Amino acid sequence: QAQLVESGGGLVQAGGSLRLSCAASERAFSNYVMGWFYQAPGKERGFVATISPSGAASVYADSVKGRFTISRDNAKNTVYLQMSSLKPEDTAVYYCAAGYGSLSTRKDDYYYWGQGTQVTVTS
Repeated sequence: QAQLVESGGGLVQAGGSLRLSCAASERAFSNYVMGWFYQAPGKERGFVATISPSGAASVYADSVKGRFTISRDNAKNTVYLQMSSLKPEDTAVYYCAAGYGSLSTRKDDYYYWGQGTQVTVTS
């Protein structure tokens, strides 16, 4: 069972950047589809981005296209989310997740979740 630990969240002004990291304890990390999701207070957990096991393919939510980049380093069992041009509406807890099979935007397709890291963007 994969254990995922996010880091890199914090407080940033609008227009700024952050890089989130998610480290996995599982040796089979390179077999997992990895995803990032966000959850703002009182709202459903929403999709941000996902990346294939090899890193060759990725999918983004429309709201983050051109601003966020997902990547992974299988040698380090780590997936990243580079966030740029941040907006106040990006404020949320960000979660990484691991799943199998095809790229998916659906949270129910992911089996393992981290504890989340808070991102706060001030105007």
